[in-house]
Amino acid sequence: MTERVKLEFRPRARLLQLLGDQLIKSPRLAVFELVKNSYDADARNVEVRIEGLGTKSPKVIVRDDGFGMSLKTVRDIWFVPAHDHKEKQKEAGIRTPLGRAPVGEKGVGRFAAHKLGNRIKLVTRKAGEEEVSLNINWDELMKSEFLSEAKAEIDVREPQEFTGTKTGTLIEIDGLRDKTWSRGDLRRLRRDIISICSPFDAPGEFDVKFSVPGRDKEFSDIPDTGEILKRAPWHFKFEFDGEAFSWSYEFNPPAAISKRIAGRSKESEPEAPLIIAGADKNVADRQILEGIGPVSGEFYAYDRGKELWDNQPEKQLVSNFLNENGGVRVYRDGVRVYNYGEEDDDWLGLDYRRFMKPAMRISRNIVIGAISIDLLASTALRDKTNREGFVENEAFERLKQVVLGAFHIFETERSIDKEAIRKTERKPVQIEGDKIRDPISEIRTIATREKIFEKIEPSLNRLEKNYNELRETMLQAGLSGLGLATVFHEIQHGVTALLRRAKSGASVDDIVIQATELEQLLYGISGLLRREEKSELDIADLVRKVRQASLIRFRSHRVQLVSPLLQGEQDGFKIRVNSRLFVGAVTNLLDNAFYWLRARWPSKPTDQEESPRKIFIGVSDDFEAGPALIIADTGPGFQDDPDTLAEPFFTRRPDGMGLGLYYARLVMELSGGEMIFPEREDVDVPEEFDGAVIAMVFPEK
Repeated sequence: MTERVKLEFRPRARLLQLLGDQLIKSPRLAVFELVKNSYDADARNVEVRIEGLGTKSPKVIVRDDGFGMSLKTVRDIWFVPAHDHKEKQKEAGIRTPLGRAPVGEKGVGRFAAHKLGNRIKLVTRKAGEEEVSLNINWDELMKSEFLSEAKAEIDVREPQEFTGTKTGTLIEIDGLRDKTWSRGDLRRLRRDIISICSPFDAPGEFDVKFSVPGRDKEFSDIPDTGEILKRAPWHFKFEFDGEAFSWSYEFNPPAAISKRIAGRSKESEPEAPLIIAGADKNVADRQILEGIGPVSGEFYAYDRGKELWDNQPEKQLVSNFLNENGGVRVYRDGVRVYNYGEEDDDWLGLDYRRFMKPAMRISRNIVIGAISIDLLASTALRDKTNREGFVENEAFERLKQVVLGAFHIFETERSIDKEAIRKTERKPVQIEGDKIRDPISEIRTIATREKIFEKIEPSLNRLEKNYNELRETMLQAGLSGLGLATVFHEIQHGVTALLRRAKSGASVDDIVIQATELEQLLYGISGLLRREEKSELDIADLVRKVRQASLIRFRSHRVQLVSPLLQGEQDGFKIRVNSRLFVGAVTNLLDNAFYWLRARWPSKPTDQEESPRKIFIGVSDDFEAGPALIIADTGPGFQDDPDTLAEPFFTRRPDGMGLGLYYARLVMELSGGEMIFPEREDVDVPEEFDGAVIAMVFPEK
């Protein structure tokens, strides 16, 4: 016979203490959570104080002037773990009288007090009601076997802490589990508490103060954030609401270098796209912000390179501040989402991006940034139960795509000014083999010590061989405008980054992958510069080869090719070039055109409608130097000056290498010609081709 028995869960009393230990990572995060609770309570002022350090009974005190709690709230909500009242408030879009939506939602933040110590005193008062006081002694409660048997007594009394019309909550915790707080612990705690509000978009009327009586002098040398931000050479801001994307950029260097300002506003360029990487579409739209809401950000960047750093006042002060505070934090309604921007968190992968492209990218230790989102609109961004950021779901990945798309614009603009600085101080080119041989030799030493030499030796040998070949080829070429210093600057950066990788204890596979990628870059540039045999070829025949090589892409992207040259409406001309190099160069130009056509026209046209995505290929005799092949498109066009466009490693594509235009320019120089970027009015192309225009000009025979 089957007997059905109904059972109920009987949690042990120690469960609540275990939850506090497991859900809250550290004492610093515990204090941070208590301050967030004060924000949810509409407090205007919060005081955090640590008393009695160095004695047997130190304590943590958090006091606010929020709306407090009644007996009913303490009994029915504070004493009910995982209560969902804040989550329901957020879902209903309810804001407090000060316009705040709750940053908490899981009903577990109160365990922060349990994380800090074993004895908790809570005093709170709601407007028009008596004061509520209770004491929790975990040492006593743990003597109860089951949670249902653990009782705490609550006193309702005449106001003693919050007298008159005052309201608020006081939490006093003693019996601290960590009785000794080092100078570093206190400084980090102060930084965390102060950083709860965005330095750029802080919520109104929310002031947090932190003090440690007797040890306040340990914070006297911490600089004011505002003063440090004023010393940043670069400043960037952006806003994106799914339709309009706007940004502003400022370069404010020392007096000896020119200032530069750039940007796009919603009013002047309402259709300016936000280009992203890692998605099916390369343009962000309203769909990418679904469940996220509008996103804005602000970044201040510094430079530890010799060009600007030598002119930085109080360099050590700025350096220490960046080491402790560098990174990009996230704020909802101006309140920080912990732990983005912490020393051990690189949620955007900035350091890895910098490692892959050292001269172009910005690492965490030279940027102070904040991303701002709307709390009620960001419903798909869910807090982790352990209070350490968002659940890494699909919405979180979309948020990163948006931020990195904007960040790439910042890096691109900054690289323009960085290159200008380098050119003003660049010495005559001296390409010395030791600049790369010494780091490779050091990598070999590290590999031998770590007993991985045999596994990476083949990669290092090929890398050194290709470097030597490239060095000799470039020196023998003697071609003007090749930017030797820039190329070798990047190569040396790559080898130095490889050395850092080896020193940091990276895996063998990581080191080999990095060495192989650098090796392929060297081999590709070296192959480009080899003076291979040239033939006299018809320009129309070469363009047909280019069209055939790109035919599938024309079809898949629904791009219409308009070519009077191939249609017999224009007469061609003969040129002496290496066929393989020339076809590769034009294919690179078409690759850029395909990408930017999608950026301007993100909706893929159907087979029944005429595509706005078009590429023009024709010839022109408008140039004194000789005949030219003209390539134009209906994309957004160039926004940088010609000298910058063809610089190696410069690109506005988030996933681009910045070698396409550089490659094409080198091919033209090898052919005795030049690649220029004329205005559309200067060449005979149809009016609808209002995007990029490139002329490949060949010398007269």
